[in-house]
Amino acid sequence: MFENKRYMTRGFQQEISLELQLTIFQLIDELKIKSKMDYLQVFELSKEGYIQVLEHRMEEPEYKKIYRFAFTRPVTAKVFVIDDGDHTTVMLAEEY
Repeated sequence: MFENKRYMTRGFQQEISLELQLTIFQLIDELKIKSKMDYLQVFELSKEGYIQVLEHRMEEPEYKKIYRFAFTRPVTAKVFVIDDGDHTTVMLAEEY
């Protein structure tokens, strides 16, 4: 799971900075080494001043972890990362 080609929607590419995109992919890559992963990864992004709050969760197995990073342009968004077996798609929740 999450070992195949990755595709990003236009909204994700435009709304989420490259630095934050890479952070999301890094968190997925680190988690897939440590544990079994659900086909759907959810990232809830919020901001506290210049702090980017990133809540990463999945349902099966149940997982939730919150990260805080200093970012120059923190954003508020919900991101879905979906692996259908052939490819991985990253999109904003409103693009689903």
